[in-house]
Amino acid sequence: MRVLIAPDKFKGTLTAKAAAAAIARGWKQARPGDRLDLLPVSDGGDGFGSTLAELRDARPVKTTAVDASGRRCVVRWWWDATKRTAIIESARVIGLAMLPAGKFHPFELDTQGLALVLRAAANRGARRCVVGLGGSATNDGGFGLARGLGWKFFDGSENEIKRWTDLAKLARIEAPKGQNWPRQIIAAVDVHNSLLGARGCTRVYGPQKGLRPEEFAKCEAALRRLAAVVRGQLGEDFATKPGAGAAGGLGFGLATFAGASFEPGFDLIARVARLDKKVSRADVVITGEGRLDRSTLMGKGVGELAARCRRLGVPCIAFGGCVADRRALAGKFSFVGALTDLTTPVRAQKGAGQWLGRLASVAARRMQWT
Repeated sequence: MRVLIAPDKFKGTLTAKAAAAAIARGWKQARPGDRLDLLPVSDGGDGFGSTLAELRDARPVKTTAVDASGRRCVVRWWWDATKRTAIIESARVIGLAMLPAGKFHPFELDTQGLALVLRAAANRGARRCVVGLGGSATNDGGFGLARGLGWKFFDGSENEIKRWTDLAKLARIEAPKGQNWPRQIIAAVDVHNSLLGARGCTRVYGPQKGLRPEEFAKCEAALRRLAAVVRGQLGEDFATKPGAGAAGGLGFGLATFAGASFEPGFDLIARVARLDKKVSRADVVITGEGRLDRSTLMGKGVGELAARCRRLGVPCIAFGGCVADRRALAGKFSFVGALTDLTTPVRAQKGAGQWLGRLASVAARRMQWT
C-alpha cells in the first residue's frame, strides 16, 4: 500500500517530524512492503513555523523579544528572502510552554512580545508575514500586540490603560502615527472560535491557560468592551469572525490593529505541500496529535485532514496520546487509537516515540485485509 503519514505534534513530547518517524518505524515492522510518505503537518500552533519554513526553504533568523510575562527571550523565526516573507510562530514568543508551570496567571500576561518580532520582520524588509496562532499563554485579545505596535488605549478620565484586564473601562483608542509592521499579514488560525461568548476564547481555551470559571466574567467584560469600542470608533467588527478567538483573541487583535487576514493554518500548509495530490495517491492516511477529542473536529489540523480524506475517499487513521469523545471521532476516522490504550499515561508521556511506534504496528496489522 501507499501510506501517507501526516501527523501534527504530540504536544510536550514529540514534534510532528518525530511523530511521523515513530509511526513509520512501527508501521514498517508490521508491513515492510508498504511505501511510506512522511509529511509532518501543523494547524498554526506549536511547530507551525518550522513546518512551513521547511516546505518553503526559508532560513531561520533570531530576534530579541519578550515572552508573555515580559521576560527577555530570544525568538527564532524564518525568512524567505526570495518572496520577502517572514514566518512567525506565536507559540515561540508568547507560548504557554515557554513559562514555568503555575507561576503566572493569564491576567499578568499579554501579547506585546509578538509586536517586537513583527517590527523586526518589517525592518528586514518583509512585505508579507505569516503568523501561526496557537499554543499561546495569553487571553488579552491582542491588546499587548496593539500597544507594542504603537496603539494607545484610554479610559473615561483619559488615563492610559496598560493592563488588558482594565479594558472594561476603555473609552477611546488612539492609532499610531505610522506603520512599523509588514503591510500584509496572514493570521494562520488553528481554531474556528469567535472572540466572545460560550464558544469564545475565554470559556473554551482559558481554563487550559489557568483561568478559573469565576474569572470568566471579568475577561468577557474586558474583551467585550474592547470589541465594542473598536466597532464604534474604527468601524471594524472582527469579534464574530471564525478565528478571532484563536490564541486568546490574538486573531481579533491582529485583524483589528495590524490589518491581518485569516487563513486556517492547516489549509496554508496543505496548499504549500500539495496535500490533496498526496492524499489522492495514498491507500491510507495516518495522522495524529497529543490529544484527540471534540476540539479535534473544530478546525484542528487532524480533523481537517480527516475531512479531506473523506472527500477524496481515502481511509484515515488517527493516533493520540490520549483519546476522549471516541463516539464523536469514530464517524470521522477509520481507526482511532491512543497510546494509553497500550500503557499508562505516565509511561506513554515518558516514552511517547516508542509507544507511538507500537500503536502504529497494531493498526498496521489490522489493515492486513487491504
